[in-house]
Amino acid sequence: MDHEKQGRVHPRVADLKNKFLKGEVDRREFLRTTTLLGLSAAAAYSFTDTFSNELPSLISSAEAATPKKGGTIRCAMQVQDMSDPAVYDWVEKSNVTRQMAEYLTITGSDNVTRPYLAEKWVPSDDLKTWTFHIRKGVKFGNGDELTADDVIVNIKRWLDPNVGSSMVGMLNTMLKEEDGKDKDGKAIKVKRMIEGSVEKVDTYTVRIHLNSPDLSIPEKMYHYPAVIMHRSFAEKGANITKTPDLGTGPYTLAEFRVGEIAILKRRGGGFKYWGEDPLLDEIHYIDTGQDSAASLAALASGQVDTMYVLDLTLLGAAETMPGVKVHEVTTAQTGCMRIQAERAPYKDIRVRQAMQLAADNEQMLKTAHQGRGMVAENHHVCGCQPDYAPLPKIKRNVGKAKQLLADAGHGGGLDITCNVGNTNGQWETDQVIVLKQNLAEAGINVNVNVMPAAQYWDVWDKADFSLTVWTHRPLGTMLLGVAYRTGVPWNEAKYSSKEFDDLLTQAESTVDINKRHKIMAKVEKRLQDDAIMIQPYFRSVMTAASDKVQNLGIHPTNYHQWNKVWIDS
Repeated sequence: MDHEKQGRVHPRVADLKNKFLKGEVDRREFLRTTTLLGLSAAAAYSFTDTFSNELPSLISSAEAATPKKGGTIRCAMQVQDMSDPAVYDWVEKSNVTRQMAEYLTITGSDNVTRPYLAEKWVPSDDLKTWTFHIRKGVKFGNGDELTADDVIVNIKRWLDPNVGSSMVGMLNTMLKEEDGKDKDGKAIKVKRMIEGSVEKVDTYTVRIHLNSPDLSIPEKMYHYPAVIMHRSFAEKGANITKTPDLGTGPYTLAEFRVGEIAILKRRGGGFKYWGEDPLLDEIHYIDTGQDSAASLAALASGQVDTMYVLDLTLLGAAETMPGVKVHEVTTAQTGCMRIQAERAPYKDIRVRQAMQLAADNEQMLKTAHQGRGMVAENHHVCGCQPDYAPLPKIKRNVGKAKQLLADAGHGGGLDITCNVGNTNGQWETDQVIVLKQNLAEAGINVNVNVMPAAQYWDVWDKADFSLTVWTHRPLGTMLLGVAYRTGVPWNEAKYSSKEFDDLLTQAESTVDINKRHKIMAKVEKRLQDDAIMIQPYFRSVMTAASDKVQNLGIHPTNYHQWNKVWIDS
């Protein structure tokens, strides 16, 4: 195919270079977009470093130190029941798995996506065809070589409606909708992969065909369920804890007990890792329970070296703890209080609009999250994501909220319940309590139903009104595709809007940044106007670690990319 010619650079890269030089594209957007179009990260950074006044980007403090090989890192983190990566719904599961198995691409903490198991990708001019060149010589733990067959088997599994992977929302442009039935025999619409949308070109080349352009395909290949497993994984029970040798990562699972411990050790038996060898010999995940205080106590006593997340209530204690360093990053993580609009009383949009108008998003950020983060606008796209489009600010208006409620027949007051599971910390309940106070001013009484975290996940997509924690994605469109596109598995609001779906597809396919922002403004406004969520703020996340741990950093999605982490003993 033409786009496969040797040395070809996607034609839109030249346009982006011109726009960067004219100041029409900022550095962040230039790096992200040109690398998605196939330019190497080194070349993209080199261009911006040459033509900007900023310091070179590829020199880090970690490179100035001398890494030491060997040792063990011990991390306090919940050790959850896990089996099939394709259906993962917690980042913690993926952190154990990502040491054993890997992805076609990798998105770093700088939001730039780079080659991983795919040594490169090449998009067609119209972004409807993507060719992934699989790295040669990559071996699974069982000794088999990674080939195009493995990649194709995984993509087909992700898009099989019987599997239930959230990748269905990511790869919507490979799907068609057809009539089907649910488990009770009820007629429903089912999304299935279009025949021929994934093609084996040769042993090390896979081509994906889309029904509409999508710039973010490489980023979507690093969504945490998009793990590339051996082609026999499903036949052998689809349980990575029992078949850790079916991944390509440098570690294997030596010990695993739910709620207790996961021990990963460097693969033995002559296994030759395809990449640069990781520095650590072992990674131990130790479950200290859901209480972050127990994790911090374990860090203070030297039982662990780091922790998954540092709860806000413990920040002051961690900052004054000798030998401990706090890491913080601004993210698109959030606690979204979504509403199922097809159920009473929320079926009346005036009720939902009244809730939004009475809510004080800024107060929720200040009170529930100590102001660490940024105020949001009830559409789930963050200012730290490059596709965010600013909208006119909507001021809180309790008087108008009361009028809307009266018009909806609730002038005498309204009782509702909001479920919260504190799956990421006490701040979730604190947020709902502030909302309760806000809505009380308009005559709405919110019953706060605090549930154990494990029980919350039994109802998260079933209850009328709930707070669910959503993690960071590099792009707003990635999150919206997973959470709000019609019929996708993680659409907990049961939202369905053809206008929204069409606009989102347009945004995904538009490379021109100014045009994309205009479309995203419509996407965000559609969600805001339909009032299906109170999404008050995006939050910063933190972790703490012993100062012996080097080159740790923190990824905005809490991904543990630890191949270059080392212990200074």
